[in-house]
Amino acid sequence: MKWQERIVIDPKILVGKPVIKGTRISVEFVIDLLGRGWTTEQILREYDHLTTEDIQACLAYASEVLKSEQVYMTPR
Repeated sequence: MKWQERIVIDPKILVGKPVIKGTRISVEFVIDLLGRGWTTEQILREYDHLTTEDIQACLAYASEVLKSEQVYMTPR
């Protein structure tokens, strides 16, 4: 599964933040829930219009963004 099939970026939706297709739920929000200790099951129960694949797509998107991030070290 490619995250591009489930994640969209549209400047008209949430000022262009990546969201799960057909929703106003941002990738950032889902990643934040997971980071706060929510399980996939809890997210699916609370947001019953989402799927396991949607959550996996959010993780795949976040992974790709982080892989492309460049870190610049400043000397001390």
